[in-house]
Amino acid sequence: MFTKSSAPSPKQPNGATGVIVLADGTVIWGHGVGAEGESVGEICFNTSLTGYQEILTDPSYAGQIITFTFPHIGNVGTNGEDIESITPATRGLIIREDITAPSNWRNTEELNAWLIHHKLTGISGVDTRALTRLIRDNGAPNGVIAYRKDGQFDLAALQKMAATWSGLNGLDLAKDVTCAAPYSWDESLWTLGQGYATQTAPTYHVVAMDFGAKRNILRCLAASGCKVTVVPATTSADEILALNPDGVFLSNGPGDPAATGIYAVPTIRALLDKNMPIFGICLGHQMLALALGGQTTKMPLGHRGGNHPVMDLSTGKVEITSQNHGFHVLPDTLPGNVEVTHISLFDKTNEGIRATHKPAFSVQYHPEASPGPEDSHYLFGRFIDMIAATQKATSAA
Repeated sequence: MFTKSSAPSPKQPNGATGVIVLADGTVIWGHGVGAEGESVGEICFNTSLTGYQEILTDPSYAGQIITFTFPHIGNVGTNGEDIESITPATRGLIIREDITAPSNWRNTEELNAWLIHHKLTGISGVDTRALTRLIRDNGAPNGVIAYRKDGQFDLAALQKMAATWSGLNGLDLAKDVTCAAPYSWDESLWTLGQGYATQTAPTYHVVAMDFGAKRNILRCLAASGCKVTVVPATTSADEILALNPDGVFLSNGPGDPAATGIYAVPTIRALLDKNMPIFGICLGHQMLALALGGQTTKMPLGHRGGNHPVMDLSTGKVEITSQNHGFHVLPDTLPGNVEVTHISLFDKTNEGIRATHKPAFSVQYHPEASPGPEDSHYLFGRFIDMIAATQKATSAA
C-alpha cells in the first residue's frame, strides 16, 4: 500500500511492523525483517535472480537500501564463503515475500538470523514491482526503512530524516569501506568440493587500491597469477611505487567518484606518468576517466543486476554482465587519447575506456561477477597481457 504522509493519518494495515517513508512523503507498509531499527539511504533496485548474500556484502552499496525485484530471497540461506566483505555496507533491504526457508546444502545460517547478526534492517510484504516502477519513472529516491515489533512509528520524523539526508551526490564513501592498512591477498577462485584455492606461485605483483573492493576481484587477480597487495584508498603514488608493483588495480566502491577523486585522482595521474599498467573496475573505472581528463555524473536509476548486455567494441562481441553503479563516465568529455571500448546495449552509456598513450584501461561493470555471469573474466587476462607487454617494451627501450 502506497500513501502520502501529508495526509492526516496514512492508514496502517493491521500487523504492519515495517514501513518505508520516502523524502516526498510516500509511505509504504510491510513487515519488518532482520534487526529492529531504522535506516536512511538511497533506495535502488537490483534485478539479479541469485546471489543476494554477495549483493548485501558488496561495499559498493554503502549508503543504499536495496530493493530485490526477485521475490524469493533467503531460499539458499547464508554461509561464510559467499561474502564480498566482512561487514555489509548496505543500509538495508526491501523484499516482496517473507524470507524463504533455506533449502541448500551449503546453508549455515538462515537469512533473517544473518541480518540480525549484522544489524541490518529490512522490510518484506512490499509490492516491489510498484516500487521499482516508481524508481524507474522518478529516479532513485532518498528514504527511510523502519522496523518495530510494536508497529509504532513517527511518520513525520521518518519523512524528515529522509528529506534531510544529503544523498550520494558529492558524498565520499570510499573512506568508510576501505581497508585500514595494507595487507597481502593470495586466496584464489572457489571450486566445488575444494573451496577457495591459494596462489602459491605468482608471476606478477599487483597493488590493488581499495575503494571498497569485492573479494572476488582479488580472487580473480590471484587466479590470474598475481601476488596481490591491497592498500587503503588514500595511499599515495610514492607509497604504491615503493611496493615495486608490476601493475595497479583500481577497485569498485561506493559514492560520488568526483568526491573520492579529490585524493585518488592525483595518485592515479602520478602512476600514469610512470607508465604503470592500470586496470580499473566500476568506481575504479570512473577514477581512471577523471585522471585522464574525463567527467562523471549521477544516473537517474543506475545499473544493478546480473543481466546487462555490453558490447566490446574491439571484438564486436556481446557479453552479459553483472553491474552495480549509480554514476557513469560522460564519453563526450574524454580527451582524444582515450577511446571508448565498451558500451551498454540497454542505454548506450559508457562501459569501458582505454588510454591510447598509456597502458591503462577500465570497465564500468563487474567482470569478477559474484553474483552473475562470467562472460567478462577475460579482462583479467587482458590486464596480465598488458603488464607483460609493458615490461617487454621497457626492456627493449
